[in-house]
Amino acid sequence: MKPLFRGIVQNGKIKFDNVSSYLVYLSGLEGKRIEFTIQKERHARSLNQNSFYWAVVVEILGQHFGYEPEEMHEALKFKFLKKHEGSDLVTVGSTAKLSTVEFGEYLDKIIRWAATEYQVVIPSSDEFFF
Repeated sequence: MKPLFRGIVQNGKIKFDNVSSYLVYLSGLEGKRIEFTIQKERHARSLNQNSFYWAVVVEILGQHFGYEPEEMHEALKFKFLKKHEGSDLVTVGSTAKLSTVEFGEYLDKIIRWAATEYQVVIPSSDEFFF
């Protein structure tokens, strides 16, 4: 597993959230060549998104198709997060690894699919939280 150090860029310099853990890790690399990648911080799916997914989306579709929640979750992942690797190998992504934006897109695809293919209406997350 790659180490992850978070911080903020101010005046062209990195200010680490936990500089001591960064320095300890860096000292273990003394004299070695390294690769260094910087990217904008990713925000994992929100708790509200996850709650809406399980309590509304998975629940409604599970009842419609006769699946238990875990089965419905796996079916939705297979339908919307599968990736074709090569000619015959298929992998399925994890919803836990999706960013808030990616998870929102995942939810939108499911809601549109349910409405257009099966006439199953899933309320918007706005209706769920307010």
